[in-house]
Amino acid sequence: MVRLANPIAPMMRSLQGDEQGTTVMEFGLMATVFVTLLLGLFDLGQMVYTQSTLNGAVQTAARSSSLESGNTSSADTEVQDIVRLTAPDATVTTSRVSYFDFDDIERAESWNDADGSGVCDDGESYSDENGNGQWDEDIGSDGNGGASDVVVYTVTVAYDPLFPNPFVPGGADKRTLTSSTVKKNQPFADQPGYGTVAGTCD
Repeated sequence: MVRLANPIAPMMRSLQGDEQGTTVMEFGLMATVFVTLLLGLFDLGQMVYTQSTLNGAVQTAARSSSLESGNTSSADTEVQDIVRLTAPDATVTTSRVSYFDFDDIERAESWNDADGSGVCDDGESYSDENGNGQWDEDIGSDGNGGASDVVVYTVTVAYDPLFPNPFVPGGADKRTLTSSTVKKNQPFADQPGYGTVAGTCD
């Protein structure tokens, strides 16, 4: 009986030592990792630089707004313009909450907490210190306040990354940065005190 030669065997032996295309395969495997790291570094760099820029702009805007001649709209616009140098088309949201003094920041209006619940309710009496006709867990008033008032100025920035990363979850999502500062307005007039009108909570 004549045994026929296996034509596949020589081919397999030649392929065992053939390294053509190895570099391409290795590059294909490493490229995704390299690009992911590179985009991550670029994205982090943009985020850190934008946050640093935002912090400086917020400090400057808060300082200029503390003057009697301060223009809050102009200050907010300047913050937006500065932020958009590093985060184009960013959405910039600002808020100001004013207080009589530093000790009042995020303080609740005085009330008789008879049931010890930490909330004004069930007919408990309170002092309407900010004069808005209701009890507030935060005594602050929206806006830049008046002379000698303490103002908490907060700016939130939402932007699309310049270097979105499609290889990681959330890599292309919006980034959100926040910066806050506290400034005391200049004493350009007499500062009105808090009100003392009494009220009751439902």
